[in-house]
Amino acid sequence: MDPQGYLSDFWRYHERTEGAFWKLERRQTFREPDDPGWVALSNGDWRGALAAVEERCSTVNPEGSTVSGRESHRFGIVERPISPYLQWELHVLRVRAQAGLQDIRILDASLVSHLEAEHQLPELVFLGTEVMYEVLYDSDGTHSGGRRHDDPAVIHACHRQLVEPHDAGKQLLSFFEREILPLPTPDVHD
Repeated sequence: MDPQGYLSDFWRYHERTEGAFWKLERRQTFREPDDPGWVALSNGDWRGALAAVEERCSTVNPEGSTVSGRESHRFGIVERPISPYLQWELHVLRVRAQAGLQDIRILDASLVSHLEAEHQLPELVFLGTEVMYEVLYDSDGTHSGGRRHDDPAVIHACHRQLVEPHDAGKQLLSFFEREILPLPTPDVHD
């Protein structure tokens, strides 16, 4: 599916599917040209990028969450050194965690290397046990669409592989205080 097809399909299933929302994020860098914070970051304006996060903070409403009414988990795999994008995104995700919108965990990439012998783990989204999406990105990290999987055996096997490392992950808020806050302003031109 192209990006619009993916979003349409996702929202159609989101409205009718029961069960928990799960998201696995593996990439370390994305392009989000429609996000003012990302634009500021990509222009080397760290203060502007963080100001956009603060602006987002002021509008976060737990009742208006995209996953309201369902249990919600996000699991990010982090490589060292932390990429400038990930440093910024973790500021964004901290807002969601502080508002209680999602259970967000962080896991060091070395702890999933045994699952990545041939390929890096994909970006995955689960809506209950009915549907799973592999979210696709081009080489620059721009969203390029998705693949829907609705075979219960595939969904169950992938979900099982995700839950164990998620449970071993660090809670985002403690990880953020320890690992992200002390970082210097990122150099986005490396």
